[in-house]
Amino acid sequence: MDPECSQLLPALCAALADPRQPVADDTCLEKLLDWFKTVTEAGSSLLLLEESPCLVELLFQVPKAQGLSPGVLAFSLRLAGVLAAQEDCFQYLQGQLLPGLFGEAGPRGGAAWTAPTVRSGWVQGLRALAQHPSALRFLDDFGALDTIFSLQGDSSLFVASAAGQLLVHVLDLCMRGPAGAQPSLQSRDWPACAQRIVGHIEESLRSTAAPRVTQALNVLSTTFGHCHSPWAQVLWVRLSPLVACLLEKDPVPAAHSLVDLLLSVARSPALSSDGGLWETLARTLGHLSPTQAGPLALGVLKLQDCPQALRTQAFDILLQPLVCVLKATAEAPGPPGLPAEPAGDSAVVDALLSSRPACVGLLCQTLAHLELLLPTPQRPSPWPQAALLGAVVTVLQFCRGSAVPASDVGSRLCVTLAGCVRVQRAALDFLGALSQGAGPRAVVTQVFAVLLDYLASPDSSPTVLRKAFQATLRWLLSSAQPPGCCDLDPHTQHFLGELLPVLQKRLCSPCWEVRDSGLEFLAQVTRSWAGQAGFRHALLASEVPELAEQLLQDPESYVRASAVTAVGLLSGQGLHAARGSPEHPGGPQRSPLLDLLHVLSTDSEGFPRRAAMQVFTEWLRDGHAEVAADTERFVARVLQAASQDLDWEVRAQGLELAQVFLAQTLGQLGPDCPDAAAPPAAVPPSRLAQALRVLCRVQLFEFALRALFDCDRAVAQKSCDLLLFLRDQAAPYDSPQGAGSSPSVASVEATLQRWRAGEQGQPLGPLEPEAAVAVLRAMDLEGLRGALAESSDHVERSPQSLLQDMLATAGILGDNEADCY
Repeated sequence: MDPECSQLLPALCAALADPRQPVADDTCLEKLLDWFKTVTEAGSSLLLLEESPCLVELLFQVPKAQGLSPGVLAFSLRLAGVLAAQEDCFQYLQGQLLPGLFGEAGPRGGAAWTAPTVRSGWVQGLRALAQHPSALRFLDDFGALDTIFSLQGDSSLFVASAAGQLLVHVLDLCMRGPAGAQPSLQSRDWPACAQRIVGHIEESLRSTAAPRVTQALNVLSTTFGHCHSPWAQVLWVRLSPLVACLLEKDPVPAAHSLVDLLLSVARSPALSSDGGLWETLARTLGHLSPTQAGPLALGVLKLQDCPQALRTQAFDILLQPLVCVLKATAEAPGPPGLPAEPAGDSAVVDALLSSRPACVGLLCQTLAHLELLLPTPQRPSPWPQAALLGAVVTVLQFCRGSAVPASDVGSRLCVTLAGCVRVQRAALDFLGALSQGAGPRAVVTQVFAVLLDYLASPDSSPTVLRKAFQATLRWLLSSAQPPGCCDLDPHTQHFLGELLPVLQKRLCSPCWEVRDSGLEFLAQVTRSWAGQAGFRHALLASEVPELAEQLLQDPESYVRASAVTAVGLLSGQGLHAARGSPEHPGGPQRSPLLDLLHVLSTDSEGFPRRAAMQVFTEWLRDGHAEVAADTERFVARVLQAASQDLDWEVRAQGLELAQVFLAQTLGQLGPDCPDAAAPPAAVPPSRLAQALRVLCRVQLFEFALRALFDCDRAVAQKSCDLLLFLRDQAAPYDSPQGAGSSPSVASVEATLQRWRAGEQGQPLGPLEPEAAVAVLRAMDLEGLRGALAESSDHVERSPQSLLQDMLATAGILGDNEADCY
């Protein structure tokens, strides 16, 4: 510990033990505890106590103090646990101090115990303390286990969870034993703590109270999930009959926790070899309700080593709700690949028809589980792609009211699912995921038809429309011609012809979320299909590009930002609207570049301006035709606008654009290279001189130097990196004799001093390459980069600063002695 901290610690301990003193909040106490953890991890806790007896005095006084805040009491309990985690320090403290804190004489038997913070601190203190055999005897001797058992049902979820975690930790510590020793199957040979904990778990599993069963199952789930020692197998052998007995009760108690336990056991390398486990899993799948069985079926299908019969049973259970939906609309047998008569068919029908919440919950869970299973290597094979596509389309038709029921079940589903947004979202998500697989042409046609129906329907909510656009995009991209082909297949081209009028309608929607979703879809499909001749022809024949440009004036900033991105992509691919200015309709075509420059310079919100900067950077990098026509003028205008922007992200993106231009000017990158951060290479002197003159003309030096003193550290760091790169590239440049002391250099340095002081109103003025290079060489850019790399509170985060702040809060230090942070 630092000498400065040693001097401050006694006063702080006295303040903490005094109920009359105001102490810093819980955040400061948490930081103080973290510091003590660091100190004890680096050295001896016993030595710390010998050097700082005030800590022992604090721990003695805290249980006796009346009216102490729960936060300080909890802190003291946790601190005692941290110190006693080392066995020699535990022996030093266990005489009276530890029983006074963790025994009946401590907070456990007083009024302070009603505070959840104190109960949580007590549990966490014991968790830190229980690191050695001596701690186990302490837990048993002072009745701590009974308190932990009761805290499993605490009203505070945090306390209850911490108590369960503590039991798992203590059980693992008890059963670990000497290295290489085999655990005994006889309970009488187990340590006393282990016997009591296992006995408590057995009693809870036999209980008729569901909360007690849940607590026991949760402890076992955590135990088998984290402990893979041989003793875990011994414990499972002993407890598995009691777990299996739970399946004989109707309904099965604590079904969710039971599923977690069985999957935890099945994933354990030490336990999955138990043949009885697979039988238990199969029985459980048959006994649980459809909603309860779904998570277990998904977990079984994700297991690496699982009997095929069990996998088949699990997949059938997962598919049952969709099979029932298909049967509700078809007299004939459903598509091949789905179970014809599922074992639990009646139970699934009952769940679907029992109530609207039950039906919606089961269908959403099924669709989500299948979507999670789809990309995994454990996905069943063969995968019933066509049947699943038909089932999802049918679900979406039920929600729209367009399904044709073939039974009483179908008629009731029409009523239950009509307009259900939650099921629509889940079905559209899964439908989009299924786009990665092939399907019969007739089924794919149905998919496009239902997607178009949802996109065109006035009843579709904004969130459902967004999902429909996303699913449509995935199906469009998956149905395109193979790479290298320059056109779309006829079916996709036909769908596109129907889709674009719908997109036009959505871009005119009164709801801004719908307009935004339409623009995002347009941008994404343009990014992928700009080279497809059929797409280009259909898009240019529509009003979509013109509507996208009109939305640059949208009243909602999110929509304007999406419009900027879409217009930027369209213009970059030569797909922007062909129109003249409003004053001269038949005159020269108005440029999207001017529109986006107007957005960058005048938009009142940051999102559209950020989007404009990103578009300009992409245009420069990709060699946009209008940019290439006069690159210097373009860069100068953009940098001038970015330098005056109040949004730090716009200024940072301006530096990104400057970096691209710098690398292109120096010959490091061609316009087609996607990255500006190319490794430096030597630039010929003649080209270097020419490049520096160009950089001065576009005022890149002024923009980067001004950003170097930006109040936002991220901008200053980016500028520093750019200037370091530029300085290294300019190393071969020979300045004329005396350039380093010319009036121009002195003027620049004086302006930089004012900028550093916060006076950034004065411009740098015309700058010659010689002066710019001389200034770069004179600046300590490496030192500045090191200073910027430090966090803004690197001084205030020190332990000494923390102690001073806490003492100042208590009024022991004067204001001038504490950090203002």
